[in-house]
Amino acid sequence: MKLSYLACTAAFLLVTGIASAQEIAGFGPLDPAPPSGLTADQIIQRFAAREAEFSKARESYTFRQVVKVDTINDDNNKIDGEYQQVVDITFDDDGRREEHVVFAPQNTLTRVMMSPADIADIEHRLPFILTTADLPQYDITYLGKQHVDDLDTYVFSAGPKVIVKNHRYFQGKVWVDAQDFQIVLVNGKNVPDDTRRGHEDLSPPFTTYYEQVDGKYWFPTYTKAEGNLHFAAGQGYLSQDVHMRSTVRYTDYKQFHASSKIITGSAKPQQ
Repeated sequence: MKLSYLACTAAFLLVTGIASAQEIAGFGPLDPAPPSGLTADQIIQRFAAREAEFSKARESYTFRQVVKVDTINDDNNKIDGEYQQVVDITFDDDGRREEHVVFAPQNTLTRVMMSPADIADIEHRLPFILTTADLPQYDITYLGKQHVDDLDTYVFSAGPKVIVKNHRYFQGKVWVDAQDFQIVLVNGKNVPDDTRRGHEDLSPPFTTYYEQVDGKYWFPTYTKAEGNLHFAAGQGYLSQDVHMRSTVRYTDYKQFHASSKIITGSAKPQQ
């Protein structure tokens, strides 16, 4: 079971404001009536508990992460800079998590640079989760029920209650499968951006969608982010808008099973 690429594209159009849900194939109308059978708070508590299970389970899976970041020349709509990286997330013989870079061509980005915050977003925040432990940090509002592709979903808005210095948060919409109580689609952006002149670190809005793995967990499989980042003028340089487009694919999920050795016989105790 999965959300189609069409739904992913549709969600991206929603977050960028290009269209409304009623205008896009794959998205049914949003029913804002209160949920039946469960209260909105009970749904939140249930899916947050399931997200905590998913988060722990994903730590025991190997997978491949494919990142591509482009800057676009809006005069001709062509790529004028690119960053790529393919990383395999694996485990060593002792069960410790490892990252192996298997493809990393020369970085040709010139108008922007990949910051530590960008790397952290790719690893931890684009594949957004909202666990029980995360709930106190967020204001979460029930928006309604919506049919997306072949799924019935609950839709919520989520954003930080308070922004703590040096912390990043998700702000946007979350779709939760009404049967499995797991997040299947998100769109929004990571906040806050660093807007200090000369230190600007900006990120575009993104959409992440999830697929069911091993029949029980909804894992992130595809993220698309795109937007025009406005960098203000500073001493010695002019203001600049940079059209940025990036994708992240998470593929080849496989559960890691640690090997064990069986030693037969018994050692005699020393006399």
